[in-house]
Amino acid sequence: MDIVQVVGTYTNPLEAISIIKEKQIDLIFCDIEMPQINGIDFISSLDNHPLFIFTTAYSQYAVDGFELNAIDYLVKPIPYHRFIKAVSRAKEAISNKTVPAEANTYHNVFPSNGDASSTSQGFIFVKAEYESVKINLDDIEYIQGLKDYLKIHIKGTNKAILTLMSFKEMLNKLPSNQFFRVHKSFVVNLSCIKSVQRNRIVVHDVRIPIGESYRATFFPILGL
Repeated sequence: MDIVQVVGTYTNPLEAISIIKEKQIDLIFCDIEMPQINGIDFISSLDNHPLFIFTTAYSQYAVDGFELNAIDYLVKPIPYHRFIKAVSRAKEAISNKTVPAEANTYHNVFPSNGDASSTSQGFIFVKAEYESVKINLDDIEYIQGLKDYLKIHIKGTNKAILTLMSFKEMLNKLPSNQFFRVHKSFVVNLSCIKSVQRNRIVVHDVRIPIGESYRATFFPILGL
């Protein structure tokens, strides 16, 4: 694949630190279970890390991976089409310059087409009644579509915010590595998923259906 140039391969992650610091590395493929230190702790330990893709046989780490802003999460054995898709995502992020030079300062690997300055700070503004309300991204559990309105469910409370907005407009505001549309009427915060059942997701004891047309893209994200 001519868009990838391998600079080095390492079985011990600690041996890779020097080349990451010395050379202009755009992308790391990182396993989870490794000697000395696991992949999640390794990426977290780097002061300035490039984009990265987790590759592992353990799907239970998927949410942790996306919370670290991984470009993708590939579960072994890795199908070739998933590898191509992951690399293409990384290439797009790099070519669009969606990630600053110091990669650890970014909040979203895939910033939206909306207000990137706000999502990089971890919040968005939405219009509710006669004012613009600030909502922290981590406080959003899921978003439900109600005809012309969206109902934004807030973590830790029974509070929900109604806003006159389409899903397309909302998704343009949200970081796609944190929020995913799983049904024509639902978008979920991946970090708030409690469990995944056959045809539905459990978020804070609320069962959300997974639409037939969304399964093919949703399950691979979680490594399922």
